[in-house]
Amino acid sequence: MSKYKSILTKAVHAGERRLKPDFYPVSTPIYQTVGYIYEKMEDLDEIFANRREGFVYTRYGNPTNAALEEALISLEEGQRALTFASGMAAVYASLLAAGVKNGTEVLAAYDIYGATYALCSRFLPDMGVRVKFVDVTNLEELSRILAETNPVAIILETISNPLMKVADVPTISKIAKRRGTKLIVDNTFATPVLFQPLAYGADFCVHSTTKYIGGHGDVLGGAVVTSQENGTVLQEILKMTGGNLGPTEAWLTLRGLKTLPLRMRQHCQNALEVAKWLEKHPRVEKVFYPGLNSHPQHELAKRIFPQGMYGGMISFEIRGAPRADIYLFMEKLKLILPATTLGDVYSLVLYPPMSSHRALSAEERARVGISERLIRLSVGIEDVDDIIEDLEEALK
Repeated sequence: MSKYKSILTKAVHAGERRLKPDFYPVSTPIYQTVGYIYEKMEDLDEIFANRREGFVYTRYGNPTNAALEEALISLEEGQRALTFASGMAAVYASLLAAGVKNGTEVLAAYDIYGATYALCSRFLPDMGVRVKFVDVTNLEELSRILAETNPVAIILETISNPLMKVADVPTISKIAKRRGTKLIVDNTFATPVLFQPLAYGADFCVHSTTKYIGGHGDVLGGAVVTSQENGTVLQEILKMTGGNLGPTEAWLTLRGLKTLPLRMRQHCQNALEVAKWLEKHPRVEKVFYPGLNSHPQHELAKRIFPQGMYGGMISFEIRGAPRADIYLFMEKLKLILPATTLGDVYSLVLYPPMSSHRALSAEERARVGISERLIRLSVGIEDVDDIIEDLEEALK
């Protein structure tokens, strides 16, 4: 029998906090709560003061998110991880944590995700940040520019979006450290299955967990994995800006993460076969995939990635195709879905000038190397013969 007499009070408190279990659930539950209660206020004070671990308010942390963050730390060989409501929230927070502010300078890879490019080319300059775009695959040019400038951060991608350039992160991290420059690596395309940037000297490893880590196209999110010191700064930024990942989204992402190595093995195997097939097709002018001998960073990819694994992303150009023909090709696909995302179990196709890199002008896309004939293909885990047959029919 309840000790409360009023139905109003009963309705609020009935059923809550009745058990102190002596068991642990096999799967982390969703802690769908905003606040947390402690019997002793000294404990609450200790947690607020960061003198002990605990949870006080979900903007500061949540047990479900903490489980996901612990998993990401383990996979990326980091010390601290924070989860965000989107990949772009994670990118922006990592830049702030690296010291980007009014009066500072940033180096950004030319060939980078369109929203990150737009953030660096338009948003950051409005804040008084000087941004210079560089070809990070040209180490001589990168070293020269670093010697001539004083950037607080370099931001790049392990495998670039959409041209699949591979960054020599081990070498670049050494160059950056000599200058006292923080290195931010977006590892979304590679995932920790192919590469772990922190193990090679990067300061921040960023993910759009929406992609391969979640892996099923049903949950938006982002994450940053870093050192303990950088993580403390990042935690304060997350607390103040409030770009937190929700606990339900954290739970879905953690569930997806469990099959990441299995999925990536199939993504990579399928993508290599599809890339080799596309390279021989008469309607295809050029294929961008690190697993091909024709790729300019193929030897680097062989050196830093596991044997035979080069990612699940391919870009290719259809020979002489105007935009209308590109649209027709995408409309004729049956198995491969025209969706503005990647990294799903499904095979997905996207036209960068229309979607991922729409924020860039035609001149900016041309400077980066994104032609009007370029298509980006996220190769799924379906049977590879079915994927190739779908491409063959659409290319006709």
